[in-house]
Amino acid sequence: MTALLEHPPTPVTAPIRTPVRAPAPTADRRDLFIDALRVIGISVVVLEHWSMPVLSYDGGRITAGNALSAPGAWALTWLIQVMPLVFFAGGAANAISFRRGGRPAAAWPAVRLRRLAWPVLALAAVWIPLPHVLLSLGVPAQPVDLGARLVGQLLWFLAAYLVAVMLTPLMLRAHDRYGALVPVAFALAAGATDAVRFAGGVEWLGYPNVVFVWIAVHQFGVLYASGRLTRPALLAAGGFGAAALLVAYGPYPGSMIGMPGAPVSNMAPPTLALLAVAAGQVGLAVLLRPWIVRLPWGRVLDWAGPRIMSVYLWHMPALVLVTGVVVVGLGIDTPVPGSLGWLAGWPLWLAVLGAVLYLLLRCVARFERAPALPYGRPRWSGALVSAGLVAAGVLTLTVAGFATGFAPILAVVAIVGGLLRTAPTANP
Repeated sequence: MTALLEHPPTPVTAPIRTPVRAPAPTADRRDLFIDALRVIGISVVVLEHWSMPVLSYDGGRITAGNALSAPGAWALTWLIQVMPLVFFAGGAANAISFRRGGRPAAAWPAVRLRRLAWPVLALAAVWIPLPHVLLSLGVPAQPVDLGARLVGQLLWFLAAYLVAVMLTPLMLRAHDRYGALVPVAFALAAGATDAVRFAGGVEWLGYPNVVFVWIAVHQFGVLYASGRLTRPALLAAGGFGAAALLVAYGPYPGSMIGMPGAPVSNMAPPTLALLAVAAGQVGLAVLLRPWIVRLPWGRVLDWAGPRIMSVYLWHMPALVLVTGVVVVGLGIDTPVPGSLGWLAGWPLWLAVLGAVLYLLLRCVARFERAPALPYGRPRWSGALVSAGLVAAGVLTLTVAGFATGFAPILAVVAIVGGLLRTAPTANP
């Protein structure tokens, strides 16, 4: 998450012009729109994850459903599935940061790797031993395993974003030469990947779209940072319109999040339909930029900047903890979504989760930043090895979660190994 979630300097609102152009970055200036957009994005992610679960517990087993599986609720996901906006903001932040310079270009990914991986180690330090402790206390195995896996699954974002970070220098060169043709080319590649996936009926054939879809969205941020995203209305209309056609006449489900039991997901792996919705969201957000930057963001960004990575990593542990007490411990199932009981209890549910997350942040936010240790001699080859180790560790945690076994331990070893490679080494 790196530059995307780093603590920003005091933001400055740039003049609004038509067409929409990003402000020229300086050493002490950032685009308030991008800083606000990532806070909005992570906040919506947290609210969505806390509101979706439909939980019941019976006989040592917890059953989880999704409130957005109700008829017609899929339409909401076109707005509340905001991970595209987070990648868009990351693309703009990475472009501004890399072009600003200030250190050797090959050192840039090392800085990003540390900011990405270090907070994950704090999460792992708690969640690798925690399932063993809970099982020894007599907590049933299935709820423990479910919670441990859910905490790890959210790390998919870090694995995908790490790819975007490492490709940033290459994608900036591609942008300088080809401009808007770059995301178009990735969209065509995403469509071809979907065609192979659906023709073969094999889900894993769609996973190249983890690169094609998310790098395309990341590239929208590069376009914005260079002042070349000049037709947001056309992008919004074209994106949402293309998504509507793909869902209506293609093999794509309407929901932009994965649903329990659904044969096809637009998220895992991502699809061309998700990319189309992403284009619509980016265009809409840029259209709303004049209103967004006028809001009083100062105190919000001052508080969220040093904590936003921790909010993302620890909001699911807060949900698991509260669920364990309320649903498993007290045997209180969540009400039917949309019912009077659900509507009445939802604010209280969010308040309890918010309080628990706040207490967790008091303990873990200090690990948001990596220690101020010296960096080794910057080389792109070394950066690629470091990134490969960190990505392998994060991906392992995404797939295996923090369930009991050796996989989480091996994942942490890989992440630590990647971090150590960014440090100086003694000459032989």
